Amino acid sequence: MKLYKTSFGSLLEYNGSNFIMNEPWDSLINRDNLEAYLLTKTKTSGQIDDDRVAEWLNDDSMLPPIGQQEVWAAGVTYLKSRDARMEESQASGAASLYDHVYDAVRPELFFKATASRVSGHNQQVYIRKDSSWNVPEPELALFINSNGVVQGYTIGNDMSSRSIEGENALYLPQAKIYEKSAALGPCLYVTSTPISGETVIRMIIKRAGVKLYEDSTTVSRIKRTFDELTEHLYRECDFPAGCFLMTGTCLVPSSEFTLQEDDVVEISIDLIGTLINSIGINPKHKI
Repeated sequence: MKLYKTSFGSLLEYNGSNFIMNEPWDSLINRDNLEAYLLTKTKTSGQIDDDRVAEWLNDDSMLPPIGQQEVWAAGVTYLKSRDARMEESQASGAASLYDHVYDAVRPELFFKATASRVSGHNQQVYIRKDSSWNVPEPELALFINSNGVVQGYTIGNDMSSRSIEGENALYLPQAKIYEKSAALGPCLYVTSTPISGETVIRMIIKRAGVKLYEDSTTVSRIKRTFDELTEHLYRECDFPAGCFLMTGTCLVPSSEFTLQEDDVVEISIDLIGTLINSIGINPKHKI
């Protein structure tokens, strides 16, 4: 089942029907056995017709599926990500850091965004003006409730300023955390069954309608388990409203590629859907 957050309220799509969820987003999703709870709500909640569904899910109404949650991210969980970050850090002498963390017991986990910095489906994400090498990073994102249990999945775009991180690994927060540096959506895919390793993640990047990049992989290529990542994240942190965790970059454009303003990034994950973001530049800040 798919749960959408919109400016009208929360909408549940299940078995070809759509139901209005009359609860605040955070209390709705932050519970144990979320799928079972939503199933009970389909028996008591009102259905809406296709015309109203289209209104609720149009570009002006859809919101990222996040409330008061923080967004965190895991790094170097796929071999392709390790190799890319070693390449970008070669000149600074920090390449071995990423090789070591890929094989270490403790994963790399870092804070990514507050909800105010997260964009949704068909909204802009930004590239930094002080970075010469900017890329999108497609990721399967977990929604983990306040008890540390995965309740759903969504698509994440972890925007990254690779030239900044490559200059010095200690610049990671500047490379990763800025206005509109992350996107989630289009929905929260809710299931009590762990998502299959055969689930395909695909990314397409277009410029002026021309496809510049396309590649895909499967979730099975990840080195660490979701339980492992969740356990480390929740060891010394409390998340009263739950938390979103991006599980790592699995597709990386070549080192010759950098995003430009008005590029379009499409990230698709089986069962969840497609998250589309256009590329912008923050008009409020100049360098």
